[in-house]
Amino acid sequence: MLITFKTKAYPNVMMYQEHAKRILDLLNKNAEAERGVITSQEATEAVTVLEREIEESRKHQATDEMEQDVKAHHGDNEDAEHEAIEAVTFSTRAYPLLEMLRAARDQGADILWGV
Repeated sequence: MLITFKTKAYPNVMMYQEHAKRILDLLNKNAEAERGVITSQEATEAVTVLEREIEESRKHQATDEMEQDVKAHHGDNEDAEHEAIEAVTFSTRAYPLLEMLRAARDQGADILWGV
């Protein structure tokens, strides 16, 4: 399921609910709720929290478990017909919402979803 974040300060940001859940959990918001809001006042702290989590996530490399999972699903053999697997990092997924939070903070706008 997709969640569309909206604010007057920035273009809409769409994320899969499973990816948005980690961010919303960090911000003490319910990803399961049909509707939600991050107020402009909350945006300042939200930016700090998200920047900290992104920095922390960049410190950790892919684990052996992830590598084993990839090999199990795709095999050890190089297949010229398939492109190499590229994992999407947390920082890459979170960046659009981080930019939205910054814009909302700077312009005093709320961020809504489910509306």
